[in-house]
Amino acid sequence: MMSQQGNIMLDESFLDGEQAILLEQIYQQYQESPETLSAEWRDYFRNLDLLEQGAGLNGSGGNKAGAALSASDTYQPQSVLERRSYQVRVSRLINSYRYVGHLAANTNPLGDYGIRMNVPELTLEANDLQDTDPSIAFDPGSFHLKGAPTLGNIFNSLKETYVRTIGFEYMHIMDLEEKRWIQARIEPELGREVLSHDQKKLLLKQLTAAEGFEQYLHRRYVGQKRFGLEGGESLIPMLHRILQEGGAAGMKEAVIGMAHRGRLNVLINVMYKPSGILFSEFEGKVDDGQYTGDVKYHKGYSSDIMTAGGPVHLALGFNPSHLEIVSPVVIGSVRARQERRGDRTGEQVMAISIHGDAAFAGQGVVMETFNMAQTRGYRTLGTVHIVINNQVGFTTSTTTDSRSTHYPTDVAKMINAPIIHVNGDDPEAVIYAAKVALDYRNRFKKDVVIDLVCYRRLGHNEADEPAMTQPVMYSIIRSLPTTRTQYAEKLIKEGVITREEADAMVAGFREVMDAGEVVRGYFDQPNVEGLPNELQTHWKTYLSGKWRDKVNTAVSAERVGALSASWLNNIPADFKVHRRVLKVIEDRVAMGKGDKPADWGFGETLAYATLLEEGRNVRLSGQDCGRGTFSHRHAVLHHQEERRQWLPLLNLSPNQGAFNVIDSVLSEEAVLAYEYGYATAEPENLTIWEAQFGDFVNGAQVVIDQFISSGEQKWQRLCGLVMFLPHGFEGQGPEHSSARIERIVQLAAQENIQIVVPTTPAQTFHMLRRQVLRNYRKPLIVFTPKSLLRHPLAVNELKDFTEGEFQLVIDDVDVQPENKAAVDRVIMCCGKVYYDLLEERRKNNLDNVAIVRIEQLYPFPAPELRQIVSAYPNLQTLIWCQEEPVNQGAWDGIRHRFEAYELAEISCVSRPAAAAPAVGSLYVHQAQQQALVREALGLGQK
Repeated sequence: MMSQQGNIMLDESFLDGEQAILLEQIYQQYQESPETLSAEWRDYFRNLDLLEQGAGLNGSGGNKAGAALSASDTYQPQSVLERRSYQVRVSRLINSYRYVGHLAANTNPLGDYGIRMNVPELTLEANDLQDTDPSIAFDPGSFHLKGAPTLGNIFNSLKETYVRTIGFEYMHIMDLEEKRWIQARIEPELGREVLSHDQKKLLLKQLTAAEGFEQYLHRRYVGQKRFGLEGGESLIPMLHRILQEGGAAGMKEAVIGMAHRGRLNVLINVMYKPSGILFSEFEGKVDDGQYTGDVKYHKGYSSDIMTAGGPVHLALGFNPSHLEIVSPVVIGSVRARQERRGDRTGEQVMAISIHGDAAFAGQGVVMETFNMAQTRGYRTLGTVHIVINNQVGFTTSTTTDSRSTHYPTDVAKMINAPIIHVNGDDPEAVIYAAKVALDYRNRFKKDVVIDLVCYRRLGHNEADEPAMTQPVMYSIIRSLPTTRTQYAEKLIKEGVITREEADAMVAGFREVMDAGEVVRGYFDQPNVEGLPNELQTHWKTYLSGKWRDKVNTAVSAERVGALSASWLNNIPADFKVHRRVLKVIEDRVAMGKGDKPADWGFGETLAYATLLEEGRNVRLSGQDCGRGTFSHRHAVLHHQEERRQWLPLLNLSPNQGAFNVIDSVLSEEAVLAYEYGYATAEPENLTIWEAQFGDFVNGAQVVIDQFISSGEQKWQRLCGLVMFLPHGFEGQGPEHSSARIERIVQLAAQENIQIVVPTTPAQTFHMLRRQVLRNYRKPLIVFTPKSLLRHPLAVNELKDFTEGEFQLVIDDVDVQPENKAAVDRVIMCCGKVYYDLLEERRKNNLDNVAIVRIEQLYPFPAPELRQIVSAYPNLQTLIWCQEEPVNQGAWDGIRHRFEAYELAEISCVSRPAAAAPAVGSLYVHQAQQQALVREALGLGQK
């Protein structure tokens, strides 16, 4: 065989043009004095000479079996240079098939409709080989060829491997080892596998179930939406192959994410959801009790199957109609499960993400999720992506409208993922593609994409008439036998099965449906016990929890002192910390002793440290969250002369919990969705996502709307995720002021979320510990401060951490009980504006004004607030003061709660209504802030 360097030379067309003259000179030198040449050149010429002698470049030798051309009237190269030139042409032909063979592959079940292309590079003519004797032998290089290396055999093998019903797209991958592995995996077997009769029968049975289920629903529930899988039934055997082969390779859990297309089929034929339950959902007989519920094709499920390697637990994620948003949710769940198992190789837990072609190309969260695939904080060591490519998105099928790429899968090239395009009407090719994809994922721990090219036999939903918008496509589809019909006929012709046996499969599945049974028995799948107790997600503990449940969040002064001292003392002696960061840590040690008022960074870090010491894990992710956007956290220390890091919270004690702080990719939507998925699979620990500025959270609004705020009501899924949203009007303009409190407050209902605006470090400390230590798991949305991180008044004494708890409402700190009768004006507020009001009141000695902080906006602490406000007997004016414009902020979402008191008429003091959250001018901002503060205090404007 030719050396690798020789192959590279040929790949780069080294023999073209003027370089051929140089090569002839080098060859003469090889003949006269080979020792003067490098080893690579000697190997190159020696291999070619041996090839000529052994295989017969003179036409007298070689195997003509399977030759693509007739040997009559063909040309045989004569000179050395000419023979080398022909060798280059053959190498170029091999490369052409590897690079662009997929473009000409027969991957479209609708024939030439759509994506198949004429690729001249794949012809003998384009490579000047059309007149060459097919029996001549050439060096196939790295092409894995069976049989004699004749031109005819090489050409036929290339066509068999690369342009049948599978198109392998992988030459864009940068890593040579990966490309060589794929070639070694597919080329020796010509891109196919030989199935036994039993395997073929099982494949037909899976297709029978897939088709039979859709037909059964179509007859029984006429006109009802189900977003069926007709035209893409090969997805079911594909999933079976991945799960069975994965289980045999050591997989113990698989988490599947998908949109609504085909979900019901997967639920019944892969997840083994009892069909009777699904039928009850179609008939409206399912009572969701106190929950609102969701449509049947959005629901998830979990079950267990048996494989050759033992039981495998399956989880199908719940998903709204927002299609691709489920992918990062599922991957986050996989990360949590891998960490729970200690699965550092990705062998035990895997994600399978199923997409639609239009959404895969069209929705940005796909790119965001791919961008996370190999990052330290988010990688899950390979996801198998399946694109159900039915070549139409709702009513859009023209690719010049739906995307700017040739394939809908081209976005996957950004992470060098191999893409396997496969014809959905060739189920044997489909399951082969599935096996190759799984093997690649397991070998390289990277994402891989299967493009299941199929079609949608009916409309977007079963009530649509697709011929209105795709008449040509649907004239082809309606004349096309189903995948199951085609495969059954194939097996009957092969003698694998009789027609009676094929019909019996159909009847057997219909009997299972009529009885409302689980399909598990139809596939001879035994009942399997669930996950071991230590690997389960124990949500039952949190089902009965109430938000008012009491828990001790205080810690002893001794613990505070010891922990804070360890942050400094445990730093290695040779680790050079930035001088300003070192000062921060030294100050925190003093705060832990009570020698210095505790600031925000101390309170937050102490919360993490105490939870870690108690064995809880802490995960914190977001843009710049290692340092903190505003340089207050410093959870990661950086050596000033070497590329080393030190995490004080990761080095507290030998038996502490895991601490993972992640500077995330520059994304809100996918990262927040990922953390939601992580938190839903890991309820016992603290999971936090932090926005760089709260303003940017609207880039992830779909996650908040569809999962965080409504997931419990729709799907009965609890989640303890914490969101940090920096918020506060400080003159930084309309994009760095507001986390849009109004939007979050508007979503609050049925005790679905917790909304907190803490104003002291101790409040943050108790809030975080409360979130973990209570048996109560609801999303906690925290509007965190910016300027308060270093505000001289936003500090605490040591006793505030060793005593007390999170305060829902905080009464005025200056008004003593005996002076409450002097107060006739009570201002309620939350967040930073409190300190502006406090400083201005103190400046003006206003003894008649009390300022009350509402630290938790939801669930609203009505009894606590009533008790505090009622303690002012001479109250005349009750005010809600906010920095935000009157049409924004919390006012509209909570005003009805104040009006119920009837203690005094309440009014709102704020900025005037505005389209943007804040002004761009610092001068105007300061004037507005001063005006609203003075108005709230009753001082009027000056």
